[in-house]
Amino acid sequence: MRWRGVNHVEFSVLDYENSVAFYDAMFGWLGYKSFWTLDIGYRSTYYMARFPMPHSYIGIQPAQTGQKLDHAARAVGLHHIALWARNRREVDAFHHDFLIPRGLSVTDTPQEYPVYAPGYYAVFFDDPINGIHWELAHIPRLPGLGAIRRFRAALKTAQAEHPEWRGPPEKIAFRDLPRR
Repeated sequence: MRWRGVNHVEFSVLDYENSVAFYDAMFGWLGYKSFWTLDIGYRSTYYMARFPMPHSYIGIQPAQTGQKLDHAARAVGLHHIALWARNRREVDAFHHDFLIPRGLSVTDTPQEYPVYAPGYYAVFFDDPINGIHWELAHIPRLPGLGAIRRFRAALKTAQAEHPEWRGPPEKIAFRDLPRR
């Protein structure tokens, strides 16, 4: 079984210098480190949560063409990317101390999303330059009994809204994939 997921994601951005300034502020607030290509071969800036031993990282590079994204249109491509938060307090503080003072587009204020996972708590927002949709989310390693109860209740509600489901959602949601 794999214990690592995505190696890296790289975005092409409209205004590279202003995007670097925005992402430096955002990722710096969240405690990330940054490195860049020094414009050797191509121009790109990267952000990672663990440095110098990268687990996964996010990069930006200048776009050649395109326009600001509109995640609400659900066009083909990336809808949003979620970053890990240490806890709910970090989600709330990020919303209050980073997003609101900068007047950023917060599409969903911090709240629990019990249907996603027990204790799932997140805020959603848009990059003001490129329209990239972001989420800062916390999922507790050991959710409390209340979070587990809310999760089960949310699944029960979802199941009632989907009579076509043949079984409990926590079982039918998982699919077998073809093997090598």
